[in-house]
Amino acid sequence: MTAPTPTARVTPDGIKIDDGHSTLVTFAADTDISFWEKSVTPPGQDGGDENDTTTMHNVTYRTRSPRKLKTLTEMQMTAAYDAKVIDQITSLINVETTVTITYPNGDTLAFFGFLKSFEPDALEEGSQPEATVTVVPTNQDPATGAEESPVFTAASGT
Repeated sequence: MTAPTPTARVTPDGIKIDDGHSTLVTFAADTDISFWEKSVTPPGQDGGDENDTTTMHNVTYRTRSPRKLKTLTEMQMTAAYDAKVIDQITSLINVETTVTITYPNGDTLAFFGFLKSFEPDALEEGSQPEATVTVVPTNQDPATGAEESPVFTAASGT
């Protein structure tokens, strides 16, 4: 292989999202859960730490290579809620289900995951009650245990 050569950036395909409103999160196990999304941080992707491939034959640089597996990172959201959500949360915590994020343009990202935590903020006069909700992607079908990648579906026209 030869030394790396510069590559020119080209204009991306698709249409960028100009506003995050209104991004919604659906749990298949409770599609009408009593909270209202205020901010949503979708899961990211992480390749993990690099593998050190340096040997005594290296002369100038330490060498590294990427890992083979990826991690779909945790997602978080801030939500307003009805107090009756407490019973719904109790029945949804640690239950593996399909989680779907619907972006403002209609695109969706669906993945297997579970509700890890629901942490209410302090209740104060003059502010709407909110909670931080954390979801862990499992990438594993709860029925079969098979590895399953997240599924991105573009809305028509995007």
